[in-house]
Amino acid sequence: MDVKEYIASGKLELYVAGALSPEENLEVQHYAIQYPEIRREIEEIEKAVLKLTKAASPKMPQDGFAKIKAEIDDVIPFTPEGSKTKRTPWGNYLGWAASILLAVGLFWMYRENAKLKSEIELTNQEKQSLEDILSETREEVTTTESLLEDIRDKDITVIALGGQTVSPESYAKAYWNKEEQKVIIDAKGLPEPPDGFTYQVWSLKLNPLTPTSIGLLDDFASQDTKLFTLENANESEAFGITLEPEGGSETPTLEQLYTLGAVGA
Repeated sequence: MDVKEYIASGKLELYVAGALSPEENLEVQHYAIQYPEIRREIEEIEKAVLKLTKAASPKMPQDGFAKIKAEIDDVIPFTPEGSKTKRTPWGNYLGWAASILLAVGLFWMYRENAKLKSEIELTNQEKQSLEDILSETREEVTTTESLLEDIRDKDITVIALGGQTVSPESYAKAYWNKEEQKVIIDAKGLPEPPDGFTYQVWSLKLNPLTPTSIGLLDDFASQDTKLFTLENANESEAFGITLEPEGGSETPTLEQLYTLGAVGA
């Protein structure tokens, strides 16, 4: 018999897989006893299958393969008919390996599905966040455009407020619409107030000097445009801005007068 041709026929792989008929199994066992080359080839195929099964089974208990190997070591795979020993039941092991591979595949699909759901949820959150930012930006743009329209109104009186002794470098502008009784304060030239303090705007009558508070420039640090709209129903002759404790004061702290400007000056 041509041993190399018999090995190359693929029958030994079918034998290891348990896919041959009883008669064919006996034939392979007979040749394995007669030809050492065939026996060694069967052993190598068995080792390869066991190695492949072990590599593809991450959930196998740590000592699981050792137990299977111990069981295999006690078996003589090439047994003539009538012997008390038996052939390794590779069909059972291959079935077990297929079950493990299926479980691993299902677990992988579950993990990938959960990961995909998490990514979709994160994407939706980011989308909502972007929509919120876009909405806020639109509101800010609308507010800014409205303020610019007010500032450019033909009935607006512009009052320049220059820096005073406590802060000579400070400056501001008041855009007074007398008909609508409101003042827009551009406070870009004022330094950020220290913690616990806020700027307070005063409408002034000059003779005698009579200050009337028309509002606070609250949230100064968070206001990017530094444009503040305040109500003013007074017959103002000047405007001043002082630094006051949070909540404002009933009368201006003249030592903390940052800017001052007269109407029509």
